Amino acid sequence: MSLIRRRIAALGPITPISVLALRDSDVPSTTLQHDASSTIAPYSTSLNGVDQPGNLLFKDMLWWTLGIMALIALSIRLLEIGWTKLRHVSSMSAPADRQTYWKRSQWSWMPTLKKHLIYAPLWKKRHNREIRLSPAVSIGTLPSRLHSVILGIYLLSNAIYMFCEDWSQENSYSLAAEIRGRSGTLSVVNMVPLIIMAGRNNPLIALLRVSFDTYNLLHRWMGRMVVIEAVIHTIAWAYVAVAADGYEGMNFRLIHDSFLASGFAGTIALVILLVLSLSPVRHAFYETFLNFHIILAFIVFAMTWVHCATAQLPGGLPQLSWMVAIFMIWAAERLSRMFRLAYNNWSRKRGFTEALIEAMPADATRVTMHLPRYVDVKPGTHAYVRFMGINPWENHPFSIAWVEHHPAIDETGLGGKGIEDSKESQLKRGTTSISFIIGAYTGFTRQLYNKALEGGSRSIRIRAAVEGPYAGHHSLDSYGHAVLFAGASGITHQISYIKPLIEAFNDGTIATRRVTLVWIIRDTEALEWVRPWMDEILRMPRRREILNMRLFITRPKNSKEISSTSTTVQMFPGRPNIPTLLKKEVEEQVGAMCVSVCGPGALADDVRQAVREVQDESSVVDFVEESFTW
Repeated sequence: MSLIRRRIAALGPITPISVLALRDSDVPSTTLQHDASSTIAPYSTSLNGVDQPGNLLFKDMLWWTLGIMALIALSIRLLEIGWTKLRHVSSMSAPADRQTYWKRSQWSWMPTLKKHLIYAPLWKKRHNREIRLSPAVSIGTLPSRLHSVILGIYLLSNAIYMFCEDWSQENSYSLAAEIRGRSGTLSVVNMVPLIIMAGRNNPLIALLRVSFDTYNLLHRWMGRMVVIEAVIHTIAWAYVAVAADGYEGMNFRLIHDSFLASGFAGTIALVILLVLSLSPVRHAFYETFLNFHIILAFIVFAMTWVHCATAQLPGGLPQLSWMVAIFMIWAAERLSRMFRLAYNNWSRKRGFTEALIEAMPADATRVTMHLPRYVDVKPGTHAYVRFMGINPWENHPFSIAWVEHHPAIDETGLGGKGIEDSKESQLKRGTTSISFIIGAYTGFTRQLYNKALEGGSRSIRIRAAVEGPYAGHHSLDSYGHAVLFAGASGITHQISYIKPLIEAFNDGTIATRRVTLVWIIRDTEALEWVRPWMDEILRMPRRREILNMRLFITRPKNSKEISSTSTTVQMFPGRPNIPTLLKKEVEEQVGAMCVSVCGPGALADDVRQAVREVQDESSVVDFVEESFTW
């Protein structure tokens, strides 16, 4: 027997071909079959050859890797919240010239960190501007430098945990089984944060004050890692299965064994999902991609559940409990969305939400949704909207530009229960109207604009629904100085801050003493989008003391359109010189400054670069970018 083993070892890894060759030799066939079975076949089934203790160890290590990064982000946010609160309380009663302490950086290293890591793009200045191979083909955007560090840690840790195997094994099939177990475990481990990052109601958004856009970036990369590890898992199994049973035997097992069939179906669904999620395909057919994405993701999770449950082990594979958690998270997120929709858009007393849709000049639609109940909407929030008769199964995110609360009025004309009823109680028993500006491009937004034109009067009323509000975790109340950049319909995000800031300034509850709005539009027709809201802002008490507006018209039809009625509201032809404009604001800075931008990717990148250029110890300049990348 020892002689036979030495001869087999000299031949290298056993394959069906080598076994057939040996059958023609002088070695008894029964001995060969027994040896081949003991060195190949067992490693294609169950947990034979799988380093289960190592898998569970690296499972914990991967979750701790993500958990530690989340804990670091949480610690930083808690310190930031405490510092912001201290700045707010100490500055809200101080005049502009008494906020000098907060104007200067308290840590000499912070400006450098902001310039070269926190606000830095991955390469040069391009970050949110799409990379286009042609007018019709986009390959997406580049992550920031900080995002790249986080992604690098995540991807590198997965690679280390994946390939930390016993490579010294002489039996390649045993090594393949170990790789199969590790890759399968890590693939399912990554599905847990993958499903958390995909949710609009992700609790980490509010807890860490990180935008959904960032989580969406992490979600895409986690999805790619899940696919890669699932494919490695399948290939590692197939390598052993082919060696043991040949291709026909492997195919027979894939069809007739529910454990193997479910795993293989899940892998195929993952590969299809990966192909559809490639940026050029995703951007070209986004709505189709989104629907297929949801269907395929459900198939993947269902097949993985079956795969774990049908394993010939007591209680199934250890990963089964993780799949239960994934389905619970998915169901909870979907139920919370359904609850938001039902609560916001239906009232037993007032019925359903109704939307007024107005076609505006310069290809835009102004939408005002009259909700049947009071909804608290903070500045800087967005919501997902859908309309009856306009692809009602689709819902899209848009920034909430304007909010009006309507107090409850009883039959006597008095609020609520009568004179003794408080104003706050009247508001909360009343209704809320929220407004959006939606640019008409292609698909859903163009259909919405055309629907408004069909009414003849350039406006129609239809039943609608709003899901939200979401985000709104960036408060400007502690900053003495705010500079708001908006491009085209990006004004919706910025104008949502202005009215609350002026009201709080009059009440003496904020530190803000200077607000500069820079709005860049193609022509003056776009002013009609926000005219009723801007008129209300311009009539507010003490508005001139705090608000300055700079309007830049890039393609004016004639010079007479460009006229400045006051020193606080000015219009200019052409595009602004953003670095020069921001440096001037820094020279006149009041306390800590926040620079916010919402608009096209090229504008956001220019503002980001300008903010990086003014980072030094003599001034605190924070940067906030509002974007929806997909």
